[in-house]
Amino acid sequence: MIRNCFCLLLLLCLTLGCNVRHSSSSEEEKSAGTNTTSANRSSGNEHSTDVPNNVFSLTDSVRYAVGYRATEHDGYTQVEVRDPWNEGKLLQRYLLVPRNKALPEGMPNGTIVRVPLRHIVVYTSVHCAVLDALGATGDIVGVCESRYIKVPAVKERIVKGLITDLGEATSPNVERMIEIGTEVVLASPFDHGSYGPVEKLGIPIIECADYMETDPLGRAEWIKFIGLLTGRMSSAESLFRETEENYLRVKALVENVAYRPKLMTGKKFGSPWYVPSGESFMACIYKDAGADYLFSYLPGTGGTPMSFETVLDKAIHADVWLIHYNWEEDMTYSALKADYSSYSRFDAFHNHRIYGCNTNYSLYYEEVPLRPDYLLAELIAIFHPDLMPEYVLRYFSPLKE
Repeated sequence: MIRNCFCLLLLLCLTLGCNVRHSSSSEEEKSAGTNTTSANRSSGNEHSTDVPNNVFSLTDSVRYAVGYRATEHDGYTQVEVRDPWNEGKLLQRYLLVPRNKALPEGMPNGTIVRVPLRHIVVYTSVHCAVLDALGATGDIVGVCESRYIKVPAVKERIVKGLITDLGEATSPNVERMIEIGTEVVLASPFDHGSYGPVEKLGIPIIECADYMETDPLGRAEWIKFIGLLTGRMSSAESLFRETEENYLRVKALVENVAYRPKLMTGKKFGSPWYVPSGESFMACIYKDAGADYLFSYLPGTGGTPMSFETVLDKAIHADVWLIHYNWEEDMTYSALKADYSSYSRFDAFHNHRIYGCNTNYSLYYEEVPLRPDYLLAELIAIFHPDLMPEYVLRYFSPLKE
């Protein structure tokens, strides 16, 4: 049950744009805030970066993401993270200052972060994967809930004791966090939430609201922000450019398709059946993959809870059904029916058109935010197999008897 609940939380954050955040303030309120400076500790290790420490260029290069903006100034870079739950307000203002330079005069108020980042604590497996993709795994000193982290390089360092498990993200071990020399925390913000005692440590908390982006490429473009923070802008730009080119190339394959299969997704978790709303990250990918997503009419960017009867009425004749689950064994039709007998009432069940993604071993949650082009290609191969006859499924597989 715990594993299934965590799976649901990850799925909501990844695909539905959950309405969660830390705290909001207007630009005027932020300008009245207090500067917070990270300790400039030495890690004692060599840290490679692909750009000099005093070169951070991001201004005007962000084309898809709407959740942050970066502007360069004399001696520092200002990054403003938009509050996705309150129009016109800021979640955070970060002032990125090279760690080998003195603080510039006349900076606005905001959270001062010495860059490139060192001694990073990461709350989510998703951001571990982004740091790993940028070659910054060696800068991670702590994580929360390591049992849910599946990035191979990070898992290996946890086993070797090079990365500390700080416990639950809701109540991390702050004493241990101090002992390991934490300089910065990467976390996903929560609506009306709090980081608890961590906020009192004076350690900068980088609030990564990437999962609230509605455009798949917009979410992927947050890698540029992480590249800016870690001094790996060249790698970040290169990775995003590859993702963008692949996504747009594959998307073009289905732009003129005449047939768009009717699509339903998910299953019940307890009483509600959550479906992605029509303006969500996943609804966008379904459309780009050439599907007729049956709940695209729902307003908003979050997930909408539906009753089983409502889903059945709307999607009983769906052509394809996609399910994410976290089980020790792969899901089968008999196991799905045993889980809830009324699942067998859908046409997709009778016609054997159900595809499952077992997140118990799949790197779906870790890869898709950074590489939506992988998922787009996968979905096109499922919806329009004639367009990608040689494709080998990466995340999903047809359910067996």
